[in-house]
Amino acid sequence: MTPAVVTASRAEQEPVLSVITLAFITDPMARWAHADPAEYLSHMPAVADALGGSALDHATAYCIEGYLGAALWLPPGAHPDLEALGALVERAVPEPKRKFLFEVFDQMWSYHPVEPHWYLRLIGIDPSWQNRGLGSLLMQHAHAVLDRDGTLAYLDSSNPRNVTFYQRHGYKSLGTIRVGTCPPISPMLREPGGKGSAR
Repeated sequence: MTPAVVTASRAEQEPVLSVITLAFITDPMARWAHADPAEYLSHMPAVADALGGSALDHATAYCIEGYLGAALWLPPGAHPDLEALGALVERAVPEPKRKFLFEVFDQMWSYHPVEPHWYLRLIGIDPSWQNRGLGSLLMQHAHAVLDRDGTLAYLDSSNPRNVTFYQRHGYKSLGTIRVGTCPPISPMLREPGGKGSAR
């Protein structure tokens, strides 16, 4: 039986951010920034909240029933909490890496389309439930809304292994962001209907 996709609210913040933290435990960028396991587990929920938590306030945080996975989408007009994110970087990321990370953030913003768009800030599946099509369920759920409304979707993939997954869902690469010792980031764009768009 296919699990349901449900919308999560701010009251469900803890389980939503917990599954994102689990899902990103081998993510190249997340672990470059927080190489120590205890530091990662301590800081990642707050990082995830700063990056995509506002989805919980806009009814655009989608979850697999039972919190097996989550996708945090920021609709037009919603933004990451940059002040909280900056404070987390200053407090939790080793000093030599901070300047690289802030430059990555600047470059990521430069790739955003100027048109109104939804921003897939974070998506992840509990590692014990990965490779069962749950990520695709989350993508299809959001894309049905985007395609109905004729809205662009943008994301930045921090894991090269996920690029082909996004391509299967209609995203086209806009380039590659490489700064210092940071792992590469792939900004990607999807037109309504999954036609994609290349820069």
